[in-house]
Amino acid sequence: MITTQFRNERFANALNLIPQNIPPIWFMRQAGRYHSHYRKLKETYSFMELCKQPELAAEVALGPVREFGFDVSILFSDLLFPLEALGMGLTYDPGPKLSFSLTSEHDLLRLKPYEEAIEGLKFQKEAVKRTREVLPNDVSLIGFVGGPFTLMTYASIGKHDGNLSFIKTNQNFVDKFYSILVPLLKQNIELQLQGGSELVMIFDTAAGMLDPFNFQRYVVGPITEFANRYPKQIGYYAKNSTEAQVRQIHEIPNLAGFGVDHRFSIQQTLTEFSGNGFIQGNFDQELLFAENSILKQKIKEYLQPIKDLDPEERKGWVAGLGHGVLQFTPESSIHLLIDETRKAFA
Repeated sequence: MITTQFRNERFANALNLIPQNIPPIWFMRQAGRYHSHYRKLKETYSFMELCKQPELAAEVALGPVREFGFDVSILFSDLLFPLEALGMGLTYDPGPKLSFSLTSEHDLLRLKPYEEAIEGLKFQKEAVKRTREVLPNDVSLIGFVGGPFTLMTYASIGKHDGNLSFIKTNQNFVDKFYSILVPLLKQNIELQLQGGSELVMIFDTAAGMLDPFNFQRYVVGPITEFANRYPKQIGYYAKNSTEAQVRQIHEIPNLAGFGVDHRFSIQQTLTEFSGNGFIQGNFDQELLFAENSILKQKIKEYLQPIKDLDPEERKGWVAGLGHGVLQFTPESSIHLLIDETRKAFA
């Protein structure tokens, strides 16, 4: 196991289930297109350059910490890079496009072995190291990889949602692809932990489309492998999860914690699922487009049920959004949500 030091006290308390008043705060996509700092860099550099050049990736990740005072920074990268490393090609025009799709078992022969593919992901370790060097000492740093099922979905149909009939009806294909992909992701996680990530999140956008049996097989199975290999260093988030799926994730031994989207009551989630690890969420990111006075009221309505819990009952809470910060979100709204959250629990 790679031991790590948690730099941010509130984040460390949440992961260790120590009661506290003010929660740690970080948002998915806190570095991105909504932020003027990122857009300025994007005038000069391509998305691929911003991800793959460690100095630039570090600068992108640092921007929102400097601007908004997040407790946690996250590696600036993309979840599709393992597919590129396997030899599937990857361009952004402006969205991601792979050079070919996996539509048969024969296509798997076109992939590099994971022992060779990992070489194509070492830039992430360097990006994590450089990000750690430029961040303030009291800001935590986390990494991320895409969930195996979500990456398989992209590899097969070129997006994270759509007709999954091929995947759902070709067991051998899935098992053979997982035999390549899951070991690669384990090594990818290890690279990020070696670079200085305190935690690695698994972002699994497509997993909510699975039935309970296949969710257990293709999500819980590999996530359990990751958590056993890196105990209390793996977090999980899937958009559009069901309560049953959240329960399955909650029961994974050694998982550091999980996030929920805005369709869940965070108060009820904390009450029902606390005790195993952190729970992150889950203010509705679309509300950040509201005019300030309305947004302030929406924030108050959201926070009040959480305030009704005492610190012991809400231990482990990491404040965040239901999903990522949306493009064109006003920066003033990010400031307001962070400020109002800290003020409410001070």
